Amino acid sequence: MTIYIDIIFIENIIMNTIILYATSIILKQQIKIVRLLISAIIGSIYSIVMYITQLPIYSSIITKFILSILMVYIALKPNNFKKIVKQTIIFYFTSFVFGGVALNLIYFLRPENISIKNGLFTGKYALKVIMLGAIMAFIIIKISIKIIKTKFNTKDMYCDIKLKINGKQIETKAMIDTGNLVKEPITNTPVVIVEGTLLDGIIPKEILRNLENILCGNLENLSPKIQDEYLPKLRCIPYVSLGKENGMLVGIKISEIIVKNEDEEKKTSNIIIGIYDRSLTKKGEYRALVGVDLL
Repeated sequence: MTIYIDIIFIENIIMNTIILYATSIILKQQIKIVRLLISAIIGSIYSIVMYITQLPIYSSIITKFILSILMVYIALKPNNFKKIVKQTIIFYFTSFVFGGVALNLIYFLRPENISIKNGLFTGKYALKVIMLGAIMAFIIIKISIKIIKTKFNTKDMYCDIKLKINGKQIETKAMIDTGNLVKEPITNTPVVIVEGTLLDGIIPKEILRNLENILCGNLENLSPKIQDEYLPKLRCIPYVSLGKENGMLVGIKISEIIVKNEDEEKKTSNIIIGIYDRSLTKKGEYRALVGVDLL
């Protein structure tokens, strides 16, 4: 059977492009076409070299891993180590699903004169198998992600918390927010976001009514007694939310939080609560946001 290198080269560019693009969709990350194509071409060149030379160095796991990281870095441009690890894992996950679907298509459809050599599909109808496999793999991945998300049902999204402040204790329902990774920037202390109205009678009204002034450094409306007692406990907490990239909250250090989740209680001392001056929900289902690091 005659094998045309240029055909294999194009087929691998298409395959790499589809896998990288699917990876970017799963990660919900924009990707530039130029970077995508450059990455796909590099992967295709490697495949051709491995196919022609068959040298052990090109087929080693280390070489393949380095190539994967390089392709991910070029296509998705991660800006830190954590991101490149996450993106590489998703890239491998997408590749494995794609490869599994393609192999099963070959088994069931038995297209003419198709074979796999050094990890490459070659032969008649290989491109059709690649395209059909990519579509089916993408559908499988999307359905799998949806099922995983629905497993995290409404019950699992809430927990009961107790906050101990100034010798007093308040209880409320909180939402477990996987996106709430707010921390006090200097000490890296976890921050629980709490509605300001929940703190009435616990924290002086002068503080709750002057949150904006405190953030601006204007302390004229605070009595000397309150300043002496509370200023050492106050913190400025930066946060990011939808429509507000550089938000700031007044934070206050409290003695303890108790999180009750699935009949288990976890106590954490010396945490910070961020005071939110509006309601977190329209119907009041919860009045605080707690991160997974406090569970």
